[in-house]
Amino acid sequence: MRTVLIILGGLVLMAVILGITRILAREKVAVAFTAFSALWVAIAATNMWVGVAQAGYSFMEELPIFLAIAVVPIVVGYVAQMKLRKHNNSLRG
Repeated sequence: MRTVLIILGGLVLMAVILGITRILAREKVAVAFTAFSALWVAIAATNMWVGVAQAGYSFMEELPIFLAIAVVPIVVGYVAQMKLRKHNNSLRG
């Protein structure tokens, strides 16, 4: 359940970052996605470190959880930013 909540938190953070970027600086959606991705990988790595160092799980036990937590919001964010960029390009032309 904790993993699902963290993934949902990542999706909310991604939506907030891309939403604010869409309102304030439409042409910077790709930059915002890159910043979100770097931030989210750092958050997922911190979660993994807590699992290994404090909760007592092994690195190999935590690795699939890390990948799920990191990859799901980033893939959803990638799709969203591509749609936003396509939408923004259609508004220009």
